[in-house]
Amino acid sequence: MGINYDDIPLSEKVSDILQQDFFIMEKIPAAMARTVKNPVKFSAYTSVFLTRGNATIDMNLIRHEVSAPAIINISSDRIVMPINVTDDFEASFMVFSKHMIDSVSTTIKDLSIFSLTGTHPVIRINPSDLPAFQRYYSDMKRIYQDSTNHYKYQTFLFTTVAFFYSSIVKYYERLSITRCETTQNRIADRFIRLVQQHYRRERFLDFYADELEITPKHLSRTIKAQTGMSAVEWINRHVILEAKVMLRSSNLNIQQISDELHFPSQSFFGKYFKKATGLSPKEYRASLPGNADSV
Repeated sequence: MGINYDDIPLSEKVSDILQQDFFIMEKIPAAMARTVKNPVKFSAYTSVFLTRGNATIDMNLIRHEVSAPAIINISSDRIVMPINVTDDFEASFMVFSKHMIDSVSTTIKDLSIFSLTGTHPVIRINPSDLPAFQRYYSDMKRIYQDSTNHYKYQTFLFTTVAFFYSSIVKYYERLSITRCETTQNRIADRFIRLVQQHYRRERFLDFYADELEITPKHLSRTIKAQTGMSAVEWINRHVILEAKVMLRSSNLNIQQISDELHFPSQSFFGKYFKKATGLSPKEYRASLPGNADSV
């Protein structure tokens, strides 16, 4: 598992964190959060517990205004960009390996609302429930620090499942009951999920319209009305955001990034990227702090 930790000062070696099924870090202040100035791609499930202040974040291009107390659940492969945090911001986070989160989801698979944790990542916590969330974090930290426990994995797993049933599930049950489902917002939700799954390979509207069994014109009109951005903009912005993350955080050269994003050629990728950003991929990479002028 892993997160792009380039901009986050950590108390342990990243190589050690990546080998664990669980990692916790507490009381991240505003100053530390503000060191993250570029999109961060998450490759493990991460739960952020906002205990004080407010934050504005973009998650896979969807903006969220979050006020404490709140939980922000970040699924793997999500790209997160912090926009702003207030001076009184404070948060903790927990990182779960894919193995562990798969075990959690398997254990509670009878709950259809579990899928809502991915589509609705922010939970605003009622003040009366705050002690239960604080106890959960305290329990998980205690388990994490207990070197004598030979059953840490099982303890993490069942503590998390118990907490889901006792404290989390009611929030998603309410959401499931109160959410107004219209044909238009169902199309928008499904379209965004499809883009998140397929944008590396599929950049043409026809593919998504076919998947949704509607015409491209109907899809484009619906997405614009529901989100304020056109369907093509959603696709292009996902591709460009992923390209920026790869240019910034990977050792891949331009040709390899072009291949990863399934462009027909490096030249085509370069023109696509420059049209969206005003810079060629090489110029963008060279403009990043700490990078040389050539690629």
